[in-house]
Amino acid sequence: MIPLSEAQSYVLKQIEPLPRTVVPLKNALGLVLTESVVSTETIPPFTNTAVDGYALRSIDTVNTPVTLNVVETISAGDDKNINVGPNEAVRIMTGAVMPAGADAVIMVENTRLLKPADSLESALTEFNSTTISTSTSNQLDLERVVISRTVQPGDHIRHAGDDISAGQIVLQAGTPLQPGHLGVLASIGCYQVATYRRPRVGVMSTGDELVDEPIRLQRGQIRDSNRNSLLGLVDQAGFIGVDLGIARDNEDDIKSVLQYAINECDAVLSSGGVSMGDYDYVKTVLEQLGEMRWMQIAIKPAKPFAFGLVQGIPVFGLPGNPVSSMVSFELLAKPALRAMAGYDADALGPFTIRAVSQNTLSHPRDGKTHYIRVFTKHSEQGTLQVARIDGQGSHQLATMAQANGLAVVQDNLVINPGDVVDVIPLNVFMNGFT
Repeated sequence: MIPLSEAQSYVLKQIEPLPRTVVPLKNALGLVLTESVVSTETIPPFTNTAVDGYALRSIDTVNTPVTLNVVETISAGDDKNINVGPNEAVRIMTGAVMPAGADAVIMVENTRLLKPADSLESALTEFNSTTISTSTSNQLDLERVVISRTVQPGDHIRHAGDDISAGQIVLQAGTPLQPGHLGVLASIGCYQVATYRRPRVGVMSTGDELVDEPIRLQRGQIRDSNRNSLLGLVDQAGFIGVDLGIARDNEDDIKSVLQYAINECDAVLSSGGVSMGDYDYVKTVLEQLGEMRWMQIAIKPAKPFAFGLVQGIPVFGLPGNPVSSMVSFELLAKPALRAMAGYDADALGPFTIRAVSQNTLSHPRDGKTHYIRVFTKHSEQGTLQVARIDGQGSHQLATMAQANGLAVVQDNLVINPGDVVDVIPLNVFMNGFT
């Protein structure tokens, strides 16, 4: 057996990033930038209000409550040329351009709009005040607003360029694009981006015993679960899954499926046919088409593994047991696919978090690191805890579906209740740890 790190290193040394391409922004989630993005625009492009309220001169609110004449209304998108003078205010909506002369905005919650028929006494009662500064009579003939509190210059104002300046590098080359990045790029008018190409990953199963249709199983037959799990993992990781179907246990069928995959895909995942006792059809065909290395890795599950380049295309031979194939993907295939997608070495994974075990986690000394299915949750005190799930056989896919993490337990190490253990999170969509 070889250490997991040796197998990972062997695979990654043969992986090259895919060619660069230009994609529409809406299709760029999860892709890695090949060029830094420099903004040609200022964000915000103009000084605007952060709240609904009234734009005014802060000096007019020194002695509150005070009433001001409402001279105009500005909505987001308006391009009105307005100047706010002494004892004046402009009704303004969030995102609207700040009018000239105003140096602050008061939130609408701290005001009371008076119609011409209203009296000032109603406003005084509402604000629990006995005096009010006003230059008009008690009976109003204009729409006015009562300001209940003093504001400071700059209150609730978003100044032009306080987020992004023209000429600023907003995203560096090598950045994996997440939802927030897409929003930033859209805000500066960048609707196409230069990225590494998203890998197309073919997924095939092998075996005469496999069934992939809703028919009654015959003795010795099983349904093909691996392909569906692996296609889901590929899509979840942000790549493009290509369903290659089931290759039967004969060289011609396996060769035909593999040759199609080599022509259409950037990488291939094959499950089954890599264990020491398996029929040699998969091995024979792969060795005819390319150079493969067959490995026994010191881990459980997912001990058997194969990798090589077939006509320059990476081919991953994953174990046939359903849990083993998924664990093998997480530990070996997924980091390599991320490297193909242009991720930096420190962003390839697998990633671990630290959690407190609720159970004893151990295994007999067998020279292997065990990846134990666990369920991770936060306690009432906020501590991240993990509980072992019953049913750890490599064929027990139902328990893999229940798990949201793999506890990493080194050979002959005993994790007692209350001890901290490393956990690889599962079910993290779109590269959540980048």
